Amino acid sequence: TRARPATDCGVSSLRKRVFSRGFTMRRPLLLTCLLLGLCVFAPFTRAAPLDTEQLEDNEEAQQDRTEPTADVVSQVVEQAEEVELQSGTGDISTTDGCNEDIDRFCPDVKPGEGRINECLSNQLNDEETGKTADDGGKLSEVCKEEIRAFKAEGATNINLNLVLAGTCKDDAEKYCNDSALYPEPGAVITCLREVEEKLTPACKDEVFKQKQEASKDFVADAMLNELCTDDAAALCDGVEPGGGRVQECLRKKRAQLSWDCQEELFRKEVEDADDLRLNAVLLRLCSKDKKKFCSDVKPGMGRAKMCLEENREKPDFSPECKAKFEEMMVRRASDFRLDSNVREQCRDDIEEVCGYEKDSLDTIAGYDGRVIECLQDYKDELNAPGCKAVVKTITERAAQDIRMDRPLADACYEDRKTLCSGVSPGSARVLRCLQDNRNQLTYECRATLFDQEVRLAEDIDFKYPMKKACKSEIELFCKDIPHGHARVITCLQEHDEDKEMSPECRTEVKRDEIREAEDYRLDYRLNKECDMEIDELCADICSPFQGQACGGTVIQCLMDSQANITSDSCKTELFAAEKRMGNDYRSDAVLKEACKEDVSNFCADIEPGSGRIHECLVANKATLSPSCKREEERLQTVQSKDIRLRPSFKVCKEEIDVYCKEVKGGQGRIFRCLQASLMKSDFSDGCKAEVKKRQSRMASNWKMDPGVAEKCEADVDKVCAAAKGQHGGGMVLKCLAENHDSLASSDCQGEVARATKMALWQYRKGAATTEECDEDAQTLCPADFPVGGVTLKNLGKCLTEKTSNITSAVCKKLVEIAGTHEESEEFEKQLAAVTIMEELHKFDTTNTFITNSPKGDSVVTLTGWVALASISALVLVSIGGSIYAYRKCTGTDQPYTLVVKGGDV
Repeated sequence: TRARPATDCGVSSLRKRVFSRGFTMRRPLLLTCLLLGLCVFAPFTRAAPLDTEQLEDNEEAQQDRTEPTADVVSQVVEQAEEVELQSGTGDISTTDGCNEDIDRFCPDVKPGEGRINECLSNQLNDEETGKTADDGGKLSEVCKEEIRAFKAEGATNINLNLVLAGTCKDDAEKYCNDSALYPEPGAVITCLREVEEKLTPACKDEVFKQKQEASKDFVADAMLNELCTDDAAALCDGVEPGGGRVQECLRKKRAQLSWDCQEELFRKEVEDADDLRLNAVLLRLCSKDKKKFCSDVKPGMGRAKMCLEENREKPDFSPECKAKFEEMMVRRASDFRLDSNVREQCRDDIEEVCGYEKDSLDTIAGYDGRVIECLQDYKDELNAPGCKAVVKTITERAAQDIRMDRPLADACYEDRKTLCSGVSPGSARVLRCLQDNRNQLTYECRATLFDQEVRLAEDIDFKYPMKKACKSEIELFCKDIPHGHARVITCLQEHDEDKEMSPECRTEVKRDEIREAEDYRLDYRLNKECDMEIDELCADICSPFQGQACGGTVIQCLMDSQANITSDSCKTELFAAEKRMGNDYRSDAVLKEACKEDVSNFCADIEPGSGRIHECLVANKATLSPSCKREEERLQTVQSKDIRLRPSFKVCKEEIDVYCKEVKGGQGRIFRCLQASLMKSDFSDGCKAEVKKRQSRMASNWKMDPGVAEKCEADVDKVCAAAKGQHGGGMVLKCLAENHDSLASSDCQGEVARATKMALWQYRKGAATTEECDEDAQTLCPADFPVGGVTLKNLGKCLTEKTSNITSAVCKKLVEIAGTHEESEEFEKQLAAVTIMEELHKFDTTNTFITNSPKGDSVVTLTGWVALASISALVLVSIGGSIYAYRKCTGTDQPYTLVVKGGDV
């Protein structure tokens, strides 16, 4: 170089690298000579102005293809050393290796101030993109070398580039004063790059041109050229210069590079990360796609890259661009500094939340994505909305392509080769392959996969297969529900039995529900809302820090500990989980495992969903395995506390809305409300049948009656322990009734009275609780005694009225206990109501007087002479009412007082 040395001892590598607007990278500084006082810096003096007259003479000489008459010294920017201009004009010589090429491609271009260089460089760029001159000619190799040498020298001193120096003179004075610079090649140019956002628009444009040149050929970056020349010569000897090819070669052989070259190469990657135009290879391969998909996208700030990323899955996106672009994305995922969006949006959050991870990074590229992973793990602690949005985008990328998730990609490297070698990346295919082969994965891969699944549980946007399969369903059912916090996922789960849901969507939703049930941490909302309760009530059940899957045990613990849960939000999420369990046995991980063989033996032909498998298991309870019977009974007990957990009670939705709207769920309250309203004339047959079925199960097993189960547990253990195993627990209620007066708890006495009354109300022949009354009921109340099934007639009232005639002491006791219940008056009213309805049914022998609507509601239908008489009566009442109203308004029928006036006539 012609630049004068900075110091007498020639220390050229003293430097400080600042990059990425605040993220710094330093190299050891060679300060020995400074400390010893052996270096004497040349005194700074203000140089004379540029000799413009001589410059013009030299330009004319070059125009005539002759040598300049004298050198021209340039120090336009005083913060850089003065230097002699190349060819006396600051341009490529017209008399050396490029003279013929200049005549051919730039005949009308005036030499000087880099104009010839710009013309020849444009020709070189055209050749790189496949364009050729009209005559098909190309630049000579000799000229290419001369252009390269010109750019390499120009990068060492800003004063060699008259356009750059003149445009950025004031900016250099403002931001790059001498005391802040280290004596290194291209120091002022480096400084301007580092403060690019602060520069004036004109200066910023010129600096960007320098960065573009350096992205095409590393020699146009002074420090990269100085520290990577030897590596390039040794490792990339056969690579053609230009087009970013040498840089790409160096990056591919990163592990073999010298430390200094690795540092500079990474620094250049970071500087160029935010603009597609600064990646020469990517720009060349993606130029057509950019024009096709992103023609209106402004350059800079990663906008063009983001646009290409969003369109890369489209069918007409070129394979070459897609492959190279995804290669860049994989590289970007390994170190946050290579993602300009993350650096910009998450600057403060990285310092505050992930400072340790950032500080642990080296001055070369990281490979494990530790800062990105930290941002994902602590996303709820991030403050900047922009950072949260960027982190979500990163997680979406990782959810679709395992290569964008460095920790998982590395942990499962061998597993992918063994189990998923034929699976192409993208569209979550590899992730799905690993999930399907979970049991065969190595421990490290399985644990890292689980961590990623926990992270992806938060948002439908992270579940690519489900989001794709359920696109129309999300629009139909969840249009106004915001994404995040698993809200859309929950919405889809709530509609998974709707007929409008496509089979593809239902399959994905069910798959997610089943996986979610295997560990509470995979249920985002339950995990978040019940965090405190899990720590307090279920801490010993499963430790999240031991890398073990909990298999549904923590969810089961919460179900067993519901009485101790105080958080309404936790109760809500637990209720949703219980509802899914009742709907599909596969959503209960513990029951699913316990009943695997039983389902195969007894329910193989039954489609899961809508509680069908549970009904099958209950129907075969006598032959179930002990573990399956235990788990099914556990679920049935939970469901007994709230009928909304039972899919079959969907038929009672209208009745609940009408009669039980103000009734709080839980503790069997809604079911009791339905029982109390059972005799209403418009109670649908479908709901009535479900109530009967439920009442029958309650009578056959005391645990299915939440009131008795909760209030009488101590009395059962004390008084009726022997009856627990008889008739599936149905004899317990009978035992409690027989020992009613000796029960210790008054609450238990009240519950036993209620349960006994309901057993008599919904009388079933041979039921464990009331079988002692069968003979008396048949003798004393033959008209009301059920021949088969359940009767809702007034048999209970009949037995009450004839209590003195009952021969069975046990039955008499039951009737007396039932009569003590505080709701007996309502019971009598409802019996009277049902008696009237029965008589109406008898009267209407044609079955046209009272009918049921399609919804199951009872309605009155009048036909024949009854309809005629009714219409006539209605007309008479209407006419009479109208006449009466008319007379009242006109005064015709108003009362009066007779007044007689006395006195003379």
